[in-house]
Amino acid sequence: MRIVGGTFAGRDLTSPNDDRVRPTAESVRTRWMELVGDALKGARVIDLFAGTGAVGLEALSRGARSVDFVETRPSSLHALKANVAALRVREKTRVFKKDALPFAAALPPDAYDVAFADPPYESRMLDRLIEGWQQTRFARILTVEHAATHALPAGGERVLLGDTALTTYR
Repeated sequence: MRIVGGTFAGRDLTSPNDDRVRPTAESVRTRWMELVGDALKGARVIDLFAGTGAVGLEALSRGARSVDFVETRPSSLHALKANVAALRVREKTRVFKKDALPFAAALPPDAYDVAFADPPYESRMLDRLIEGWQQTRFARILTVEHAATHALPAGGERVLLGDTALTTYR
């Protein structure tokens, strides 16, 4: 796994040795960054269910000002911290060892410019996250990765990429 575009393009990332972790494919990350486009320039970003941090680090590589990562799994946290250190971006990042749903629920409106979320596929956690965002828009843009078969709350723009979908709420 590597950073696909921007300043850190081509840099390798560490992945955890955990079968439960499903890193976002490079082609999906590329399309995801295209969907938010210019909104990344100078943006405050949050990467919920961050895993290895690949999505947030990709955003940082493409011009985000800062990224906060929220993750609970020890193996993912270890990989995430190793990736932040390897790219030497500690001053632009914060890592929170927290459950993403209560963390997001506690955020005030407009805490971030862009929020990325990639919870476990077919999990109702995603529905609850979107519903919470619709009540308190903690980011101007919420964009989520999910199984293509997962029906989400209305209002998002969906892009299908095989068995994966990206849905963006603005």
